[in-house]
Amino acid sequence: MISSSPYDASLTYLISFFFAISSAEYTFPFSDLEDVRTEIFELSSDLDLRVTHNRKTMKSVANLVLAANRLKKSLSQFNSNYELCSAIMDCVVEETVFHKCWNSFQRFSCWKQLTLCDKNQKDFILNLKRSKLQAVILKGGYGDCKVSFEMSSYRPPPNSSADCMVVLLSVTKDLHMSCSKTDDKVLLNLEECSEERLKEISKEEDMVRFLFNKSGTVSLYTFESVKYPGWFISTSSEDSDQSVEMCQIDAASRVTSFKVLA
Repeated sequence: MISSSPYDASLTYLISFFFAISSAEYTFPFSDLEDVRTEIFELSSDLDLRVTHNRKTMKSVANLVLAANRLKKSLSQFNSNYELCSAIMDCVVEETVFHKCWNSFQRFSCWKQLTLCDKNQKDFILNLKRSKLQAVILKGGYGDCKVSFEMSSYRPPPNSSADCMVVLLSVTKDLHMSCSKTDDKVLLNLEECSEERLKEISKEEDMVRFLFNKSGTVSLYTFESVKYPGWFISTSSEDSDQSVEMCQIDAASRVTSFKVLA
């Protein structure tokens, strides 16, 4: 074997050593020893590649030859055998990434408390007697009546159609917005549920009634029901109407875009 520099010699030695290991790894007790053979590849006029392999490593041979060809033009940049070996392994070792598949919405963060306000400056308040949210224009001195929501973010399943942030809107630790349907109308509710049960929500379960798709710009956002696509949290454009309800996007006199204020 001919080598014109210490780097060429190191390269040849390390590649041969690598394939000696590879051959041992793929040689089983019942393998035919005649399958094991050595071949020499001429990479250049002054650099040969000696490869020991069996039939099970031919794909690795081709990969290593390609890697060596990429390396031989820049051997002088390596200051030690360790750096050279690392470079070889980077070229030869094929990285396989396994993506964990899941079939549920998984909570991954909780935001700080925030408030919602529509374009008419209506803030959300809580009517304790009716256990309902209402939207009103608060006069000076009544700012403390606003509902402070905690917005939790969820990671959707890979095969989900969601292309925006999925969130849970909580009034208290165990009281959250949810949706239900009566006849052909979707209703907005305040429903109690433990925080533990909401850490992971299967997309096949009715628990998705607690989730909303949050989308929009940096200033205005909409909140669409995950369980009932096409239905959005809304307020009335009329000052006298304090209702907070679900509506379809084209509903007249309803406001579906909100400011999110931290």
